[in-house]
Amino acid sequence: MKPTDTLSSGNIHISVDESYRPIIEDEINVFDSSFPEAHIKVSYKPESECIKDFLNDSVRLVLVTRELLPDEKKYLADKKVVPTSLAVAKDAVAIVVNTSSMDTSLSKEQLVGILTGKYERPYTVVFDNQGSSTLRYILDSLIPGQKLGTNVYAAKSSDSVIDYVAKNPKAMGFVGVSYVSDFSDPQGLAFIKKVKVCEVLNEKMGKTYKPYQAYIAPNWYPLTRNLYYIHRETYPGLGTGFANFLTRERGQLIFKQSRLFPLRADVIIRNASINP
Repeated sequence: MKPTDTLSSGNIHISVDESYRPIIEDEINVFDSSFPEAHIKVSYKPESECIKDFLNDSVRLVLVTRELLPDEKKYLADKKVVPTSLAVAKDAVAIVVNTSSMDTSLSKEQLVGILTGKYERPYTVVFDNQGSSTLRYILDSLIPGQKLGTNVYAAKSSDSVIDYVAKNPKAMGFVGVSYVSDFSDPQGLAFIKKVKVCEVLNEKMGKTYKPYQAYIAPNWYPLTRNLYYIHRETYPGLGTGFANFLTRERGQLIFKQSRLFPLRADVIIRNASINP
């Protein structure tokens, strides 16, 4: 059957990690304005659901924070599917607390205690979704093999996480950095005022860092992750066209403006003074 879509026209359905919804909506708006004959229908879902869609051949393209696992690649290989993936931007998981919280800087040991319910000060910990990439990343990077405490809950969305933390002095939330960035600041150094963004200790460097782009780029801020596209197209179709757009100048600029660090563009990092 002859394909009905090209790099810049046709119809396609994709699945995107819901924690990147505002960013990908901006990407698609710019892509659509450049290619009016292209129509991309997006489903924003927890990352685990995006991967299921891809494995079940419901979509040809997903945007998620991990590459496929060996067993997932084998499953596709058995179906004669060879996926293509590429990291397009680097994100950070921001830790937010109530503005009245005593904790402004946290070490890995303290975070492990908070997540397992053993920290000296009790916290109600909130994530965006039970199947979210943020929760999976924290489980894998901070408490592999351990169980979350009974103090950990899902709040259904990143905005809900921030709202809950803003209203509850003993709450802590984990969200993507774009959700806490103050986009009215042209320097990209300010965070929203309704919650407090914590510094995290980089144990190797012996210093604490906030999730600024300049600290995300070299992994000085410890909680960083990549955003990948994964597609299964074997011809130059619309999924490939949108994936290519994400790696080029306009797509990369949108990631930069969203406070992620673009991985496919030349970025100059300059020293700047940051007022506390």
